Amino acid sequence: MMEDTGEYGLTRRQMLEFSGGASALMMASDGLSPARAAAQTAAPAPLPTTAFTLNINGLDHPLDLDARTTLLDALRNEIGLTGSKKGCDHGQCGACTVLVNGRRINSCLTLAIMHPGDEITTIEGLAAGDNLHPLQAAFIAHDGFQCGYCTPGQICSAAGMMEEAKAGWPSHVSADIAATDIALTGPEIRERMSGNICRCGAYPNIVAAIGDVARGA
Repeated sequence: MMEDTGEYGLTRRQMLEFSGGASALMMASDGLSPARAAAQTAAPAPLPTTAFTLNINGLDHPLDLDARTTLLDALRNEIGLTGSKKGCDHGQCGACTVLVNGRRINSCLTLAIMHPGDEITTIEGLAAGDNLHPLQAAFIAHDGFQCGYCTPGQICSAAGMMEEAKAGWPSHVSADIAATDIALTGPEIRERMSGNICRCGAYPNIVAAIGDVARGA
């Protein structure tokens, strides 16, 4: 069967061979260009960095980083505090939660360079030496974890959440938004901790652990 030579008198095979040869010729020609070769072999320019100091768990850490470095990456990759976990890296799972000036934040959503002068507390800084923070002890007592990946974020978030409740901050389920004495009931705890995901499904035990600490048990 003869191939259609088309409008230009070339078969499909001849057209492909011609196109391939033309492309190869252009690449070879471009490769001989001294300017192009120099551009391809030149080392990339170093990224600009900024020097600053972060106070983490009561200790100062001098850093010199790309201004785009997140607080989470600074904690894990530069300072070696790997308790804060990178889960979604989009602020949706809460695994990276830390405390900044006592308030809980997602460390994957904030830049490290924004926090000189702030007091940053990670899961490593909650315990007093060998004495566990009450929330840490309660999570162990209630088996409030399975794989443990989300646990540092859960505990830091719970610590910040309890301070919010003490300050009288209402939640979506608070019956009286003007109340200053907020009882951390099961529904309150679940609502206030809803930003922290446990893929193992240990929620009942997490709520029980936080409830015990909130009641002073």
